[in-house]
Amino acid sequence: MSIVDSVKGAAQGLVQGAMAKLVPLAPDSWIPGGVPDPLIAHKHGKIGTPVSRLDGPLKVRGEARFAAEFVFDDMVYAALAYATIPRGRIAAIDTAAAEHAPGVVLVMTHRNAPRMNPPGVFGSSPTAVGPADLPIMQDDRVHWNGQPVAVVLAETQEQADHATSLMRFTYAAEPSTTSLDQAKAAGIEQGLFMGQPLIDEIGDATAAFATAPHTVDNVYRTPRHNHNPIEPHAATIAWIDGGLIVHDASQMVTAQAQTIGEVFDLKADQVRLTSPYVGGGFGCKGLWDHQILGAAAAKLSGRPVRITLSREGVYRVVGGRTLTEQRVALGAQADGGLEALIHTGLSVMTPHNNMPEPFILGTRAAYACPNIHLQVNIAKMNMLANTFMRAPGESVGTFALESAIDELAVELAMDPIALRIRNEPEKDPISGLPFSSRHIVEAWRAGAEKFGWAARSTNSGARRDGEWLIGMGCATGTYPYYRMPGAAARITLTRDGDTVRAFVEIAAAEMGMGTSTTTAIVAAERLGLSMEQVNVGYGDSSIPGAIMAGGSQQTAAIGAAVIAAHNALVAELLKLAGNDSPLAGLSPGEVGSEDGGLAKLDDPARRESYASILARAQRDELVVVEEASQPLELMHWSMHSHSAIFCEVRVNAVTAETRVSRILGSFDCGRILNPKTARSQFRGGIIMGLGMALMEETQFDERNGRIMNPSLAEYHVPVHLDVPDIDVMWTDIADPHTPMGAHGIGEIGITGVAAAVANAVFNATGKRIRDLPITLDKLL
Repeated sequence: MSIVDSVKGAAQGLVQGAMAKLVPLAPDSWIPGGVPDPLIAHKHGKIGTPVSRLDGPLKVRGEARFAAEFVFDDMVYAALAYATIPRGRIAAIDTAAAEHAPGVVLVMTHRNAPRMNPPGVFGSSPTAVGPADLPIMQDDRVHWNGQPVAVVLAETQEQADHATSLMRFTYAAEPSTTSLDQAKAAGIEQGLFMGQPLIDEIGDATAAFATAPHTVDNVYRTPRHNHNPIEPHAATIAWIDGGLIVHDASQMVTAQAQTIGEVFDLKADQVRLTSPYVGGGFGCKGLWDHQILGAAAAKLSGRPVRITLSREGVYRVVGGRTLTEQRVALGAQADGGLEALIHTGLSVMTPHNNMPEPFILGTRAAYACPNIHLQVNIAKMNMLANTFMRAPGESVGTFALESAIDELAVELAMDPIALRIRNEPEKDPISGLPFSSRHIVEAWRAGAEKFGWAARSTNSGARRDGEWLIGMGCATGTYPYYRMPGAAARITLTRDGDTVRAFVEIAAAEMGMGTSTTTAIVAAERLGLSMEQVNVGYGDSSIPGAIMAGGSQQTAAIGAAVIAAHNALVAELLKLAGNDSPLAGLSPGEVGSEDGGLAKLDDPARRESYASILARAQRDELVVVEEASQPLELMHWSMHSHSAIFCEVRVNAVTAETRVSRILGSFDCGRILNPKTARSQFRGGIIMGLGMALMEETQFDERNGRIMNPSLAEYHVPVHLDVPDIDVMWTDIADPHTPMGAHGIGEIGITGVAAAVANAVFNATGKRIRDLPITLDKLL
């Protein structure tokens, strides 16, 4: 397995390294051998039709077991105590009251914790997915305000929580960097993203900007954001016969199991991690300190442990999106043609992790321009390690870029959609590669017509309904297509008389986006079976291969793995069919799966059912495991999902209250496999974008590095009354260079939304907000 199995964040550098070792691919196909995926040319009717989520009824009935719902005999419950200084050491600990509290089984601190290896930080090795390179509870050092400093185990959760409150810590504080000004003064460094410098230069952007007849040049700021999944992080953990069982909420099942194993010097087959259901993730459901501490406490106590983070605990232990300061400077000719595009700025991270916010990623392929300068620098602070959050880089980077494009449109007195279409690139502006599929102009035009863009006033503040000022805004977004190496699928074909069923297993994760449903659709399509004949297994590190639900790449990885396994299955079935079969003498490339069997592609009369083939071979079961082909398509094309976001806002002229009254997302994401779950995915991303635009902000006390609003009472996310009707549409034009013709959709929904809202606010009020979130005080 390679780290590039894991997440979009790893892909930028590591895919390039992997690709350098691969044999180049003929540019007319993503599959070695030059044969396009038959699913693109021959639809059986399942792909592209709306299918309800297969896991829906289980969740409605409460039969889907999440991480904190598994039970072991003699299980105890864990609670954590958190440090209250940003940097220093623990000088003294008083645990006496906690140890004698009712129900307490164990109090674990650095003084009695088992010896453990530091988890490999994400990107440091092919299997490492740790949040930072710090040892966990191995010494008296404190590295951030909120670091876990003790674990209490008790017979009930309430007893553990109570005992934790009785502990007393004395700290010896040391100088720390907890303000942005301090961090800047300490020095700025070139940002690296998975080992690759975050810098791109084409031409001389500074010189071109200086001579451009029309320019805009401004700084845009985005705050810290925290993850708030509906399911707080949890794990149920047991040591059994020297091995470790972890029931977790994880987006990176296989890699996480391997990293945990390395912490405890276990072999890969000594750790089994399951994650059948994840109640929201968006980048945060990975390996953090709590799983390792839970496993250590279980080992020390000799009893299984359930460790569930409180909502505050999620803020103390689990990283989020870090802040950014971004400069966007655009230079253009009178017709809107860009001459200079500068997108630079600052992100913040800790000394112990490697995840700056890579806000230039979406700019790389957004617009044609002969002179481009993109760069992310970093400053370091003593704080919780930040991590991936839905569309890391793109979501906040498009706020800056697309706000600047809107400002340029005002400068040019040009329609903002026309300006974007005017600068539509013919090839990737940075890499020079052709686009595999790019139909954003169609998405813009269809979306503008449906939204009624022609009714937009070109003058800010011109539309009014009583106290309410009404404005429209738009923005575009791109999100890269990824398909990481290492994906594999296992197909088990079983026969019961004339009835055949298929069990398809993928080491993937289900966070509620419909992974198991889409997998069943793809598998049924390939196998020529009904949905009822296909069962799907996932979320278990014992399944071959490695796929992560991240970077909007899981569906493509699953599709490629199912295609590879199906091809292997066909080859095995032809061997079993023998010389008496109507299929005798045919090669795998000459047959396809139809109606529960195999048939010759150009002579369907030559066919035999799976049941007949297995019966002829006296077999009741056939199992194949196959790894997906390498993602060679990334060598030859620039590949992206695209969005065109339209927004209407109403701003109260007296109170400055801002309401989004209408929003439309028009998307170009290749083929849409399941319109029902896709619509939900797009809407969910848009809602998250509305939160980023109008309310989300982590309040960070720069005096001591403590997060001050660690709850949903104080960290605001959109609720029902904040969200208008959301309309979505898509081009549904298949990309011939991807498995199934599809691009990822998980993160494109949020991308561009904040800018569309901000641009609509400007159209309504004439006030340009360059500092998120757009709160009342900034409009009064």
